[in-house]
Amino acid sequence: MSANFAYQNTRDLEFIVQEWLPTEEIFSYPRFADYYSKDDVKAFLAPVLKMSKEVIEPTNDDGEKNPVRFENGQVKTPPSFGPLFAKLQQEGWGTSNIDTSEDAMVMPHILHAMVWELFMAANPTFAPYIILTSGAAGLIQSFGSPKLKEMFLPKMMDGSWSGTMCLTEPSAGSDVGDILSRAYPTEDPEIFRIKGQKIFITGGDNDFTSNIIHLYLARVEGARPGTAGISLFVVPKYWVNEDGTLTDNDVQTTGIEHKLGQAGSVTAALSFGENDGCRGWLLGQNPLENEGKGQGMAQMFQMMNMARLETGHLALSCIANAFYNARDYCKERIQGRLLSDPKSGRVPIIKHEDIKRTLLMGKAHVEVMRAMLYKTYFAFDVRSHDPDPLRREQANELIEVTTPLCKAYPSDEGWWLCGEAIQAYGGYGYCEDYPVAQIARDMKIYSIWEGTNYIQALDLVGRKMTMKNGRVFASFIQEMEVFCNTHHGNGQFSREFANLNRALSAYQQIRKTLVDFVQKQRMDLVAVYARRILTATAQLYGGRLILDQALVAAERLARLDSDHYDRAFYQGKIDAARYYLLNVVPNVWTTAEIIAEADTSVLDIPAESFDY
Repeated sequence: MSANFAYQNTRDLEFIVQEWLPTEEIFSYPRFADYYSKDDVKAFLAPVLKMSKEVIEPTNDDGEKNPVRFENGQVKTPPSFGPLFAKLQQEGWGTSNIDTSEDAMVMPHILHAMVWELFMAANPTFAPYIILTSGAAGLIQSFGSPKLKEMFLPKMMDGSWSGTMCLTEPSAGSDVGDILSRAYPTEDPEIFRIKGQKIFITGGDNDFTSNIIHLYLARVEGARPGTAGISLFVVPKYWVNEDGTLTDNDVQTTGIEHKLGQAGSVTAALSFGENDGCRGWLLGQNPLENEGKGQGMAQMFQMMNMARLETGHLALSCIANAFYNARDYCKERIQGRLLSDPKSGRVPIIKHEDIKRTLLMGKAHVEVMRAMLYKTYFAFDVRSHDPDPLRREQANELIEVTTPLCKAYPSDEGWWLCGEAIQAYGGYGYCEDYPVAQIARDMKIYSIWEGTNYIQALDLVGRKMTMKNGRVFASFIQEMEVFCNTHHGNGQFSREFANLNRALSAYQQIRKTLVDFVQKQRMDLVAVYARRILTATAQLYGGRLILDQALVAAERLARLDSDHYDRAFYQGKIDAARYYLLNVVPNVWTTAEIIAEADTSVLDIPAESFDY
């Protein structure tokens, strides 16, 4: 058995809810006030931690030992996945958390996300089955007619049916506007005949639900070209008749992908309407009645934006679990003597300087990414439930700006960070008998899912920096400047605030250089440096967040007795922040210098030169 869920406790999650973020605001909203309290977070998460270890982790091994198969036109999933899907859905941990009415009992986004960090760490390959079902159900809830909601939501929420998002095609990946899928009107204005092919569809088929509900992008025949003409359809694998019975809807699985990791997750190629018998319900307005304009991309972005956040969260859960496993191994592995005391006996390798550096590097990144994600989940709760329209708008603006950071930063850094966790094991880390090898394989896809991280970078520099004539992003940067100016006299963290201030100054130079590129119509240079700009943005923002956490930790630590059990936790928060500000944040001004140089070697090299 190689899989291992190595979270020992939920202390950092408790810190975020109970000590760092002002979550009393969330728990005071009428929707949550009678059910949740920030003081109950540890008791709430304790059984989830236990269930992750005892119930979910074993299915991770099952996914490796019994990977997805495609036999005689049928998909076969790991035997434990179906029962787990039903259990989590029926017990309210998954899709049933969608807010379908004022009376529905739902978890705050921030708590639901914490539950799912634990679940995803325990089995990241299983999680998309429920995450995608929830996203598909959310689209129907937001844009479907009462009839469609009644038809689909109950069974998607109780685990009877699953759901997917269907975008990618053989001829159109990230360039969704070039899709070839077509929709043709029928006598019913809500129902269209569907014809097309989709590939790389996660959860696109399974053998444990009685129906699969595809949220499918297609162009109504006669609609505009490009993304403007795309519409969104609810296309079930089996057609739902008026009496609730199911009949074949001409949706066929033509194959599954054989991947680097994610062995338990179906990634399917699907054919729709090969025999002209596939139908789907249109969500939103008929483009032929709207100057050829479809609403599909705008609707799908609701699911995609949440999926982007969840993809970054999946990456975080893998990184955290990789380093928690490495930590445990390094405590047990006895080897070598300290360079500072070579005459002493052999020691656990966690005492060696380079191993401590490796583990602190992992800890600092995990805590930065976790802070970034939960700050954004907190904003989701404010946007959904705060009575003040201005606060809801401010929360929405934060979500808009931070979504590409939350998706791309963990999934970009996760590949090399998991490599460092492997390194801590030495040769054993390269063996499949140990969990970090599988974790690395499973997490690599996250930088590609939901729009490659280059697309996230273009979203940041092209859309988010220019929202409302740049006012939104300017406020985002200004908040960090105010934070830095407020605390710059803090003697305990003087070096850290000096670095944050220097990074802020350097980042302003990055923005000026970027504006200069645009004014000179050098969009090719924008493209060359976009991903570096995203990384620098995330490191700047992450430095601000983890330093804020360090201020809280230092204040708490100063009040504790010398033998208090929580001293190590708070000291760890301080040391992680110190490491990140002094070792990672300097990349911001290095990046500023590189971008200002505007090296064009990437643009200058002929394609033929790569042949040698």
